[in-house]
Amino acid sequence: MIRVLLPAHLRTLAQIKGEVQLDVIGAVTQRSVLDALEERYPMLCGTIRDHDTQQRRPFLRFFACEEDLSHESPDAPLPEAVVTAAEPLIVLGAVAGG
Repeated sequence: MIRVLLPAHLRTLAQIKGEVQLDVIGAVTQRSVLDALEERYPMLCGTIRDHDTQQRRPFLRFFACEEDLSHESPDAPLPEAVVTAAEPLIVLGAVAGG
């Protein structure tokens, strides 16, 4: 089981309260977790990753174990604490302004 924390606007869109718990088969990577998330909550397709390129949306960041994983390869293994559900994968909405 993998734990995922989403920003409030995505939880509202998917009608989720609290964190999401997902079963991920195979290697636990950003890609496999997001694939499982979008399969379970199809309304999130295109909100975290671009439909065509599958690249992370500009104003979203990925964190785990107090590390910014946003620029890591989507196929890089996630930290062991995420794999064992000791820590969640956090999808965080960036704040921008001027």
